Amino acid sequence: MPGTVLVTGGFGLVGSATVRRLAELGRTVVVADLDTPANRKAAEQLPGGVTVHWADLTDAEQTGRLVAEVAPEVIVHLAAIIPPGIYKNRALARRVNVDATATLVRIAESQPAPPRFVQASSNAVYGARNPHRATGPVTADTPMKHSDLYSAHKAEAETIVRDSSLNWVVLRLGGVLSVDPDAIPFSIDALYFESTLPTDGRLHTVDVRDVAWAFAAATTADVVGEILLIAGDDSHRVLQGQVGPALAAARGLRNGLPTGRKGDPDSDEDWFVTDWMDTTRAQEALNFQHHSWQDMLDEAARRAGPARYVLPLAAPLVKAILQRRAAYWKQPGKYADPWGAVRRKLGDPSPDS
Repeated sequence: MPGTVLVTGGFGLVGSATVRRLAELGRTVVVADLDTPANRKAAEQLPGGVTVHWADLTDAEQTGRLVAEVAPEVIVHLAAIIPPGIYKNRALARRVNVDATATLVRIAESQPAPPRFVQASSNAVYGARNPHRATGPVTADTPMKHSDLYSAHKAEAETIVRDSSLNWVVLRLGGVLSVDPDAIPFSIDALYFESTLPTDGRLHTVDVRDVAWAFAAATTADVVGEILLIAGDDSHRVLQGQVGPALAAARGLRNGLPTGRKGDPDSDEDWFVTDWMDTTRAQEALNFQHHSWQDMLDEAARRAGPARYVLPLAAPLVKAILQRRAAYWKQPGKYADPWGAVRRKLGDPSPDS
């Protein structure tokens, strides 16, 4: 059996699913995450054989002790600050997303037996993608582009890993979703952020459980030195404006979400950092695609329970409330302006200067 896997950010959405998958495979897993009340509570539900090391990866001394004590054979690096929170605290986001990655890589390189390093990246590294002009799907060779703080951080972190002496693997993730309504905490900022995105932007979704399969497989597969694109099968190639309404309808809230704005077909910058992805090589190497888009919708409906029969009554009121909290409520213009909308409420989205 392969050696210990250290999973940073192991209590996040992807981290939790990845830890569960590794435990199912009988692997020895160590979770590294912040010592918070929420994480302490989550730790009580960890599978057998999984241990926790509380650590702040922005602290080099703590990171050094962590890696030395665990002596992992593989590090799965998932710890990150993502949108929309990234825009509200730029300085902290850089320390977590970039500086901590550099520190972890440097420490890993210095170990007597340097571990394989599996880096969680994102299709955000391709920058804003105008579906009316950009050819697709994106591939591992598609050039990176810094359109916002998140795409810039992910690209910089990738470069740190790829320039290292470690046996590295980079997984670029699509839009990760879960059928568990409790897996992604409710957030006013998240609802606002979703409303900023052009409804006709291309989005390649993926079930978080399939992402976990990919990360677990990447710890042993013959993929060292590869960049692999992780998203669902072709049924997951959807448009941004389809996703929220479809999931809401599956849970009983049909027609309960406001309609957003389409993107400007003549602008290459006023789009979010998503597109459809070529997952051919990743699926061949990791065999991770197990849940279609329709599978997810069907399961979300089953999990909704009795609420499916109550929520339709509330749909008109919910829609009216959300409409007034949406990014373009009483805003001038015809097209979506995601970066302007983010700047109005969530913070400066521009890349570091």
